[in-house]
Amino acid sequence: QVQLVESGGGLVQAGGSLRLSCAASGRTFSPYVMGWFRQAPGKERDFVARITWSGGSTVHADSVKDRFTISRDSAKNTVYLQMNSLKREDTGVYYCAAGNSYRPGLWLERGYDYWGQGTQVTVSS
Repeated sequence: QVQLVESGGGLVQAGGSLRLSCAASGRTFSPYVMGWFRQAPGKERDFVARITWSGGSTVHADSVKDRFTISRDSAKNTVYLQMNSLKREDTGVYYCAAGNSYRPGLWLERGYDYWGQGTQVTVSS
């Protein structure tokens, strides 16, 4: 079983930065992909970014492109989300996810097998 634990959320003013971390543990942790999703109050959970574990190939949602960067440290089994130039609309609970194998639709929740509990990000004006 894989466990994912997010950290790094908090309250930040618009224009500020935060770095989220997601530490993974499990006897044989070797995912195909890891991703970040977020859920704003009253809305569905949306894709933010994903990275392939082996090759490090990344994809970012258009809404965060050029502001957020996903990265990973394989030695630490940790994935990061660097968030710059934060906007009020970035507010929400951010979830880390891991997928065991390739499947179509890695921007969808069904592309992932394990989920963290989430960390709250609040951007104030």
